[in-house]
Amino acid sequence: MSITATELKANLGKYLLLAATEDIFITRNGKTIAKLTSPYQNKLDIVDSLYGSIPADVTLEEAWEERLDRI
Repeated sequence: MSITATELKANLGKYLLLAATEDIFITRNGKTIAKLTSPYQNKLDIVDSLYGSIPADVTLEEAWEERLDRI
């Protein structure tokens, strides 16, 4: 869900309750400036969403090397 900073200020309580179940992106002048999320988000869901982001034929060492090359 995406809302404006003004909308957040006017209805903070409502969005605090909603943040327990979904991420809320706050915008100002059409640009996202913050994200309101639950600190209790299921960590296994996060891991599942990352699964497959590195191809199976890439070794851990190759992934580290590629990451270090970007720095």
